[in-house]
Amino acid sequence: MLRKNQRFLTQLYILADYTVIQVMFLFAYWIKFQSGLMAHDNPLPITQYAKWSLIYGVIAVIIGMMSAFYSPKRKKRFADDFFRIIQVHLISLFVLLSLLFFFKAVHISREYLAIYMVGNVLAILIYRYGVKQVLRHFREKGYNKQYVLILGAGSLGKRFYDKLRQHPEMGYDVIGFLDDQYGDLQSEFDEQKYKPILGTLRDLSKIIENRLIDEVIIALPLEAHHKFPYIIHACEKAGVRTLIIPDFFDYLPARPTFDNFAGMPLINVRDIPLDLMSNRILKRMFDIAFALIAIMITSPVLLFIAIGIKLTSPGPILFKQERVGLNRRNFYMYKFRSMKVSSDQVADTQWTTADDPRKTKFGSLLRKTSLDELPQFFNVLFGHMSVVGPRPERPYFVEQFKEEVPKYMVKHHVRPGITGWAQSNGLRGDTSIEERIRHDIFYIENWSLLFDIKIIWKTIWNGFVNKNAY
Repeated sequence: MLRKNQRFLTQLYILADYTVIQVMFLFAYWIKFQSGLMAHDNPLPITQYAKWSLIYGVIAVIIGMMSAFYSPKRKKRFADDFFRIIQVHLISLFVLLSLLFFFKAVHISREYLAIYMVGNVLAILIYRYGVKQVLRHFREKGYNKQYVLILGAGSLGKRFYDKLRQHPEMGYDVIGFLDDQYGDLQSEFDEQKYKPILGTLRDLSKIIENRLIDEVIIALPLEAHHKFPYIIHACEKAGVRTLIIPDFFDYLPARPTFDNFAGMPLINVRDIPLDLMSNRILKRMFDIAFALIAIMITSPVLLFIAIGIKLTSPGPILFKQERVGLNRRNFYMYKFRSMKVSSDQVADTQWTTADDPRKTKFGSLLRKTSLDELPQFFNVLFGHMSVVGPRPERPYFVEQFKEEVPKYMVKHHVRPGITGWAQSNGLRGDTSIEERIRHDIFYIENWSLLFDIKIIWKTIWNGFVNKNAY
């Protein structure tokens, strides 16, 4: 089996990043001064640019190390690397510009710097993505494995084992389980489905000494808490990494974070990336830009629909309905009217059905193609909604669902959206509310701008016609 030491991999990443930066220096210098593609006056000697590129490479590597950019990547998504690369190079650029100013190196070409910086980010993104895909391929083939021992053969340990089996690209291989209920569990333990129970916790030291194990996963119930000191001591003595799955993890977010109070660690039960002001500003800027572009592009369609509604049924063009939004505050959501005019009470408390007599013929087409949702881009501009987020619901049904569906109200921690992770996965109309909430909570806990773009693209790619939209 091909096995690589993590420190060696980290050193390779550092060397590769530094090499890519120097290659991009040569590329940017050639584009600006030697290719003939761009006008230039007499440039500084190439040695001046080379000196600052060498310095920049050191700066970028140091900042990457300080920001944990070179930490193990096996469990991380590429989206994490995507934003970390941009962050590292923006900070590095700021440091470089400060040094250029301090040493009065003001004659460095700004166009060269722009090409150099964009080239650095793109080249590192491309090669990192390539490396991740190659490693994924080899891990699925059985190379570059990490060997895992699970302590606890109960429901928690078996659940973790099932999760690992679903992700072979991560390259984890479970060698077996240890459990103090070894005798009782053996008769009911399905060794066709799971790796075997190798013994009890007392066998831990002997097993990690005699077998190649990279990580020990503690998946024990709360009543076994008193055994943790022995387990951790045995693992650290052998130099084996130890990870703990809390028995109460169902109550935790997908990616929990830790706070610290007076030296005591605290688990943040509901960590939401959009609680950060910088993330909220970034998302809001994206929403405004996207909504303005969408309104301009679809303006002929908006006009056509408005005329179609007026010609096919009496009543207003727009339909507004009260929905529950951010922080449980109510707002009016706008749609193109697709039904005959009825009382607000009927509209607010009744589901639409497949053969709903309230729908107009033109309205049925609008609902089936989701074109009735287009006015919600104005809700985005007003700040009531986001382009991407959990779909808002009517107050009548919110009161009903919050009693029936676990964690239903968590969706109101962020702005509701025109589309969302649930909707882009086909969960619209007459589909499971529980499944939608699971998708909404996953989105809330894993938000990133790249995730928003992925959802928008997936929504467009899957098409707007939906068989569940009545």
